[in-house]
Amino acid sequence: MYWRCNGIDDVSRVRDLGVGGLYVATQGPRPLGIKAKLDLLVQEGQIRAEAVVRHVEPGRGLGMEFTGVAKLDCAHLVALMMRVRGLSRAHGKPQALSPPGHANFP
Repeated sequence: MYWRCNGIDDVSRVRDLGVGGLYVATQGPRPLGIKAKLDLLVQEGQIRAEAVVRHVEPGRGLGMEFTGVAKLDCAHLVALMMRVRGLSRAHGKPQALSPPGHANFP
């Protein structure tokens, strides 16, 4: 995922994804409550979103809550969620690895 937060551009791996937000692996800390612009390019298409940092694990990553998804990209996000959930089930990953409404990226 390419993203911009607090004037800093970054590229990070998405570790967890849900309809309400995502968790990204990053070494660079960001303050709680700061806004971010996200750009994901996945096989379903481009997903542009805005988010706010809700959880920080220094040196590990950030949890972000979606505050908006581009109208044209909502269908791509839904399709991505369906694909990721299908992969999780196909690989026998227990649903308990993620809170309700979330799916782990393989």
